[in-house]
Amino acid sequence: MQPFELPDFYLPYPARLNPHVETAREHTRAWAYDMGILDPGLGIWDEHKLDAMDYGLLCAYTHPDASAPELDLITDWYVWVFFFDDHFLEAFKRSGDLTGAKRYLDRLAAFMPVHPTGPPPEPENPVERGLADLWARTIPAMSADWRARFVESTKNLLDESLWELANINEGRVANPIEYVEMRRKVGGAPWSANLVEHAAGAEVPAAVAASRPMRVLRDTFSDAVHLRNDLFSYEREVGDEGELSNGVLVFERFLGYDTQRAAEAVNDLITSRLHQFENTALTELPPLFEEHGLDLRSRLDVLAYVKGLQDWQSGGHEWHMRSSRYMNGAAGAAPAAPALLGGPTGLGVSAARVRLAPGVTGPGGVRSHTHVPLREVGPLPLPEIYMPYTARMNPHLDTARRNTVEWAREMGMFEQLPGFPGLAVWTEHKLDTYDFAICAGAINPDAPAPDLDISTFWLTWGTYADDYFPVVFGSRRDMAGAKAFNERLSAFMPLDLSATPPPVNPIERGLADLWSRTAAPMTEAARAGFRRAVEDMTESWLWELANHIQNRVPDPVDYIEMRRKTFGSDLTMSLSRLAHGQTVPPEIYATRTMRGLDDSAADYACLVNDLCSYQKEIQFEGELHNCVLVVQDFLNCDARQAADIVNDLMTSRMRQFEHIVATELPALLDDYDLDGEARQALDGYVRELQDWMAGVLLWHMKTRRYDESELHHPPATTRPVGGPAGLGTAAARVGSPLRAVPASLP
Repeated sequence: MQPFELPDFYLPYPARLNPHVETAREHTRAWAYDMGILDPGLGIWDEHKLDAMDYGLLCAYTHPDASAPELDLITDWYVWVFFFDDHFLEAFKRSGDLTGAKRYLDRLAAFMPVHPTGPPPEPENPVERGLADLWARTIPAMSADWRARFVESTKNLLDESLWELANINEGRVANPIEYVEMRRKVGGAPWSANLVEHAAGAEVPAAVAASRPMRVLRDTFSDAVHLRNDLFSYEREVGDEGELSNGVLVFERFLGYDTQRAAEAVNDLITSRLHQFENTALTELPPLFEEHGLDLRSRLDVLAYVKGLQDWQSGGHEWHMRSSRYMNGAAGAAPAAPALLGGPTGLGVSAARVRLAPGVTGPGGVRSHTHVPLREVGPLPLPEIYMPYTARMNPHLDTARRNTVEWAREMGMFEQLPGFPGLAVWTEHKLDTYDFAICAGAINPDAPAPDLDISTFWLTWGTYADDYFPVVFGSRRDMAGAKAFNERLSAFMPLDLSATPPPVNPIERGLADLWSRTAAPMTEAARAGFRRAVEDMTESWLWELANHIQNRVPDPVDYIEMRRKTFGSDLTMSLSRLAHGQTVPPEIYATRTMRGLDDSAADYACLVNDLCSYQKEIQFEGELHNCVLVVQDFLNCDARQAADIVNDLMTSRMRQFEHIVATELPALLDDYDLDGEARQALDGYVRELQDWMAGVLLWHMKTRRYDESELHHPPATTRPVGGPAGLGTAAARVGSPLRAVPASLP
């Protein structure tokens, strides 16, 4: 008996079947024999099992317009990747052999060189043999940029196996938001999206491949594919394989749903992802084309790629309904004829005839655009927050407090805004209640007085900019003005420390002053990295403004990734790295271990702010960018449930940080054979991150910025309904530059 009934799916695009399906079936059967995939000695697949899973049908549905040779190649790739999954299960998942699994996966990278210089290693098993053959057949038609992207997505796909194995060994079910994030990073759909480019003969131009709209298209496509697979594979994965990485199980465990309700909730998310895909394609691609000046061919390639993703979405569903690999109530049944086209298909058509499955409002889709701002939510009781590190306070705290008020006055932060009669972003009283010196003092407990002053000034500048931006641009929905404003900021960060234009507002005046103090000790190359980090932070405010213009609550994974920019995490980490000079090889910071360390620290600090600022942002400012609200919208739960999920995510990030420091970082140091000086520098870097997280939490517990009594205090300015406010939290390492401060705290 099936554990639940399959829900009604949102299917906006009719599936079409490639006429070369039989050729693909015959070819891939012979190829599987040649590669040893059907070797009876392995006991994994035989010809009957391969035919029943019918990957020829999968690829014929997901790539309906591919030529016969192209369909053969694509089908071989899917046979390989599904065989890899089953081979890994038998060889490592069932036994829990994590060491052997890592060794197995490390070898596969040698069979995917971006720039081949010779033959690959001698294959030792069908997985390696198949990968070597496929790589040689695939890369001639594609650029080095595409190859690098495909290598990365393939590596992520393989790394998923380690993440799943670690969860199984620990008996751990992931947090819902963590699950979507990790599933997106390491699941197979981004890999499939790369193959769509190959199959469609429409490579995405390198100029826009990494842009946010293209990333959102890939991510929403991936979410829908992965969650759909979770529904169909629940019975096999959870019941037979003991798998814990399944969205239905995650909803059961974390939200207390029964299996049927959990399945319906997962289906709601699939619908929402498809709605977001459509919204991005229709509203964000045209301005992206203009911004990058793409020629006609490049634009057509992008649109062909988008159409290919749509084809994959509908074709993948049809295959899941027919494959013996999955729960569909018709295992072993002969494939039915594809649905006949009932009208035009492709980009934009489904948006004109959007329908929802029964009861679905579409988290991240329709519902995400219907949020009512400035609703009364009341104080959010804080859950018990996990913090293993003790904050210390700088002895120069009182001096920094006095000097910060004077600096803010000199920069004009208490003055009325031109064009807004009677309005000032801040008053001296407001700045006193914020008490940024506490945050800077806890984050920089050992800094001398001058450095602590500059750290507090950075924090003051960033928060003032956060509060200034929505008043001036959000109230008027002025995206053009906001972009022009951000473009001017770069002129106040000259790499050669030359003169800057005359500042026309407190933000420009403060940035020019802080840049000259902070960047002066740096090399020009270091200044370039520092400036890019500041620009990433300020440009992320445009993303938030765009969401406000559409009244769109972002999806949680997109939110967390962008939050690191609005929080200034890149700026924080880059300045700390610069402070260590040449002691630590730069490639160390690009490793998965160090990226995980940085991201876990940044996410923890961001989420602390979101828990503490919930009432201020949602009730008093009409904010959309708060993780508690984002989770409420995405999972359709109440604020208490959302806060618990956010706190659980915070805790898991801190546990991840501790795990990396205790186990992964020592292994990294040994792998790179770092000397004592480099090890000491990295130890100092870890301590700085620990101080940073502890200091951010301490400030949130002591500041009056979020006190309800202060929120009801007559404001320095009045925000219009729905206008953005508190657009993010930034972080900067300033002063020597050795210390870390959040540059703004919403």
